[in-house]
Amino acid sequence: MNRPLFVSLDGPKGVGKTTLLEAVTQSLRADNKKVIRLSESKSDPHRGETMAVVNRLVRHPDRDLEWEVCERLAASRAWISRNVLTKQPADSIILIDRWYPSDAAFRRLVPFTEILQLNIDQGVRVPDVHVGVVTAAEISWARATSRRRGLGSTVIHTLDEHAACTEAFERAVSDNGWVLCRNEGLLVDATVQVVSEVCNAQATRGFRCPEGRGLDLY
Repeated sequence: MNRPLFVSLDGPKGVGKTTLLEAVTQSLRADNKKVIRLSESKSDPHRGETMAVVNRLVRHPDRDLEWEVCERLAASRAWISRNVLTKQPADSIILIDRWYPSDAAFRRLVPFTEILQLNIDQGVRVPDVHVGVVTAAEISWARATSRRRGLGSTVIHTLDEHAACTEAFERAVSDNGWVLCRNEGLLVDATVQVVSEVCNAQATRGFRCPEGRGLDLY
């Protein structure tokens, strides 16, 4: 049965993920691709209740409480998988801002292997392409803290915590065979890499991605 190509972009704060998502969207649409942009947090009908638990966890770190956060997020992703992803056109490309790989960066007490299995057991859709966007911790920290909204993180407050978050995420990328995208140079380079991965994934389904079109953005 045909279904949309599902691509997730995940990573620590400040790696330029949102900017990269926009550039990838423009590039694919320039090749007449049907692109659907989604955000996990905005699609989650229970995000408010989950964040209340996250706030409790920040005040009182506890493995059982962190596991509850993981369970809530997995249940919400399962809901999105059933009620949002399945409603998109079969010939579209879904680009989602964060999915379960991001737990590898932000969870501290529960091993990611357990979180991954939890999501699988809940029936959360596995992306066709996982893209882990990273930079050196010092670069993403400087980018994030220079923004008007700052780091914008509930669970990360110091450079040391951010560095640990980055290291944990890069290990998960390597361990799980996700696509590693280092977004430290020109945006166009990262865009070309991600678009190429999407085109390769489409090619396995018999779709052709015209070479060179839509990539010369800058």
